[in-house]
Amino acid sequence: MASYSVCLKRSAEKDLRRIDKSRVPSIIAAIEKLEEDPRPVGCRKLVGSDTSYRIRVGDYRVLYLIEDAVCVVEVERVRHRKDAYR
Repeated sequence: MASYSVCLKRSAEKDLRRIDKSRVPSIIAAIEKLEEDPRPVGCRKLVGSDTSYRIRVGDYRVLYLIEDAVCVVEVERVRHRKDAYR
């Protein structure tokens, strides 16, 4: 399986800056693992889109798009679970 490249949108970078500093390393580690497997065990496809997925990292959700044609994972948002789907 090809290795994917992961890129963060500006909105995801802003979200990470707002999160408690003690939780950021585990979220970054989960995002980095998407390079090896963009559809890990426990990921969910979002309803209404063919390429949108989410993974859980504690109380936070990482929302991302997978572009298989160019092997890119684009992280769109990193939000607390109560705000993730608004």
